[in-house]
Amino acid sequence: MYIIIINKYCNRDAEEKVQSGQYNTSRRLGERINDVNFWRNEITLELERLLQEIEKLQDCHSALDKAIKDIEDPLHIAEECLYHREARKDTELVHDDSEKCLFREIEILNKNKIKLRTYLDKCKDQLRNCRISQCQLELDLKNKENALEIDTMCHHLNNYSHGLQYYNGIEKYDACFAEQDTWIHTANQIVQKSQTERNKSCQLKTNAEALMIKITQEMWDAWNNTNNALAHRSSELLEAKNKLQQHLQMIQQEIFDVEKNMELMHKAIGDKSYILKVAHTRFEGRMHRPDIELCRDYAHISLQKEIGEINHQIERMHRTLKELENQHQKLLKTRAMLEHDLILKIDAIHIDREKVSGLRRAYPINILFKC
Repeated sequence: MYIIIINKYCNRDAEEKVQSGQYNTSRRLGERINDVNFWRNEITLELERLLQEIEKLQDCHSALDKAIKDIEDPLHIAEECLYHREARKDTELVHDDSEKCLFREIEILNKNKIKLRTYLDKCKDQLRNCRISQCQLELDLKNKENALEIDTMCHHLNNYSHGLQYYNGIEKYDACFAEQDTWIHTANQIVQKSQTERNKSCQLKTNAEALMIKITQEMWDAWNNTNNALAHRSSELLEAKNKLQQHLQMIQQEIFDVEKNMELMHKAIGDKSYILKVAHTRFEGRMHRPDIELCRDYAHISLQKEIGEINHQIERMHRTLKELENQHQKLLKTRAMLEHDLILKIDAIHIDREKVSGLRRAYPINILFKC
């Protein structure tokens, strides 16, 4: 009887301990499911945020790539403008403000292209880091979903479940890779790594957008400065051309006046030749007077004086004619120089207003760069 009582007590004690152990295990499984579910949700949420950030970073990458390509058009235009301006000739081939602005514009465009390429490389690197974090999150999420499915199945098992089996000695087999604290630390580390990459990505996008806005403004300012310099240079050339034309008209009038005076001087010299011939003929005729009649009378003296005066006046007119001819040659040279300079000015105006400014009538970039 005593033995029976002891057996009953032992059986009841064993039953209580076994049931308590099973209850505690089920409770622990429930707690584990909650823990896994919590981290699964954290990782899912972080993965969604990371994927959104990756998409934004890809848009930023595309914007940077487009910005680099968009620089090519104004760069090509500036270089072509320099090429056209090299066709200016002689005194017009000067290193003026327009040319300085074009060189400055090209310098700004090339520098900004290098800056954009640097950020494009940073963007590529950051995309690679974000995708590494994405893979880590996706792998960890997959593992947690598998673990959650297994733990949920184990949690639902009871003494009446189907498929229950013995696995002899399984309690001695420990295939665990880590402790609970290590598992939490690893999950937290993966999330924090993703958050760090997201923050870096966000900062990179902010910096890239600020850079592109700054570059857009610099390009626009350089474009306007060059256009203003070209417009100012064209105005200067046009004013110089008008002054040259006015000066040329004055020189042309002076040439006309000198030629008219030369013509009058030739006629005056010609007219004096007839008077001189008359005086010479009279003088020669009177040389045939006979004997004492061939005297140095008043008429003889008057003829001598007349011939001397006529020769003096003719010599003076020849000197004046020579001066007019020299002046005429100088005026012709001045006119040739002015005409040559005028041709250069007209050619330079055509290059700057038609060829160069014609390329720059419309800004080649329609929209602001933006991530």
